[in-house]
Amino acid sequence: MSDYTAPLNDIRLALKVAGGMEQLCDTGAFGELSMELADAVLEEAGKFARDVVAPLNRVGDTQGVRLADDRVKMPDGFAEAYRQYVEGGWMGVACDPEQGGQGLPLLLANAVDEMVISACMAFALAPTLTHGAVEALQAHATDEQKRIYLTRLISGEWTGTMNLTEPQAGSDVGALTSKAVPRGDGSYAITGGKIFITYGEHEMSGNIVHLVLARLPDAPPGTRGISLFIVPKYLPDADGKPGKRNDLRCVGLEEKLGIHGSPTCVMAYGENEGA
Repeated sequence: MSDYTAPLNDIRLALKVAGGMEQLCDTGAFGELSMELADAVLEEAGKFARDVVAPLNRVGDTQGVRLADDRVKMPDGFAEAYRQYVEGGWMGVACDPEQGGQGLPLLLANAVDEMVISACMAFALAPTLTHGAVEALQAHATDEQKRIYLTRLISGEWTGTMNLTEPQAGSDVGALTSKAVPRGDGSYAITGGKIFITYGEHEMSGNIVHLVLARLPDAPPGTRGISLFIVPKYLPDADGKPGKRNDLRCVGLEEKLGIHGSPTCVMAYGENEGA
């Protein structure tokens, strides 16, 4: 399907009756938010989903993604659509304005996401995974990590992933064996392999911030011994500018029914000095 028209009347009704959007407007917690502003956001999101995102569905399914020389080639139109998504500020609808977001309610952002996902799931998985990375970093990152990574993820300049699954560790994530060895300078050398990593490699953004589950040398067995590490594709300098390519690469692509336009990657970390 390449056509999509957002059911805006249904969405408006759901936000008003079930979601309490009018009450959110009245709280004053979201600046100048009004029902008129919310409606304008929905209208523009619907147009973007219809005119820019929906046409990607067919080309994404027929062309798919291709891997060559450790680089993933996206289907035609995906990179341009992502550029427009970033320029429209859609990544940061509900994020903190101090971090580059628009500061609107998550309720409204979810409605926007629903339209983009409905128009083309294969495309929408890139911002969806990035949103997950943003939430994890907002909750657990240090101030320095937030300074370097959050604003760039919220703007869409960089994208994010979640690296959990390994060949022997799917539902039983506690069986994972990826390692994190301290380097002595506060960083860690990550080694191991991950599978089914959504948007693990592509060139639509300036960097890819992988959040990787791994074990420290003295970690206890099972899920209690798992830690989460920030492993960027390009190592940023103190100003956040991407620098040296990190020791990680995509070594294969998985096939998932209905989302051939989304790179589902097999990732290798630390084949040389450690990622």
